[in-house]
Amino acid sequence: MASAAASPDESEIQFDGPWTHRAVHASGTRFHVAEAGDGPLVLLLHGFPQFWWAWRHQITALAEAGYRAVAVDLRGYGASDKPPRGYDLPTLAADAAGLVRALGETHATVVGHDWGGLLAWTMATRYPKVVRRLVAVSAPHPLRLRASLFTDRGQGRALRHALMFQLPFLPERRLTRGLVEQLLRQWSGPDWPEPDVAARYAKAFRIPHVAHSALEYYRWFGRSQLRPDGRSYARKMRRQIEVPTLQLHGALDTCILPRTAQGSGRYVAAPYRWRLLEGVGHYPHEERPERFTTELLGWLADPEPER
Repeated sequence: MASAAASPDESEIQFDGPWTHRAVHASGTRFHVAEAGDGPLVLLLHGFPQFWWAWRHQITALAEAGYRAVAVDLRGYGASDKPPRGYDLPTLAADAAGLVRALGETHATVVGHDWGGLLAWTMATRYPKVVRRLVAVSAPHPLRLRASLFTDRGQGRALRHALMFQLPFLPERRLTRGLVEQLLRQWSGPDWPEPDVAARYAKAFRIPHVAHSALEYYRWFGRSQLRPDGRSYARKMRRQIEVPTLQLHGALDTCILPRTAQGSGRYVAAPYRWRLLEGVGHYPHEERPERFTTELLGWLADPEPER
């Protein structure tokens, strides 16, 4: 007898649109990407609890503006491979750098949101020749986030879900039974997400192994803080970033507080621009896509972005 709660298939989240879906192999892993346009590569890295579709508005706008936009399902998400390990930021950065090369390019503008943003910061530090420009969305520099866990009680409360995510089994169960929709509403500004949008993200987390893989990001970050690998990562992240950097953050973000993200420019030696977007929360590229895209395209078109 068929199960009434059958898990979705990966193909069910490869939605049709003005983009092409395909698989790209990099770092020994198969990644699903959606791409559109021709021109300089812009690699779009989603955050939690989402997948490639989070960038649907920007894929179209970037392609129309003369860029090659590629949105990827990160390791463990969507239709990409879900191996049992490799959810640490150094490995994820190697994934993204390898993906740029697998796409036939030597470098790219890297746009990352949330975990994708932490990954983008890491990539710009460890693979500077692969990153032409960096855009961090709702994502402080990893050392700013690391420090806030020990010094900012308000940010600690905002990230209390990360503590719960260290538990075995229970968080996976909750993510497949309503927690995805709850977190989307909790972290966003008013009037987002629409019910159909939340339902799509919830469905993606019911694909086998996605919930567990997504939690492994949190588990590595939390458990590595006092381990040798975490200390080594933090030490290497002190290196100054030498590519132009844009940081966009929602003023109503209740997951990563704006004060945690502010100050990340201290790690950037190149031109750096900070933009606090009023009226939006943790998902500015979806909550106010036109405003977000205007900021992004304006900065990309500036040949010498000022600080």
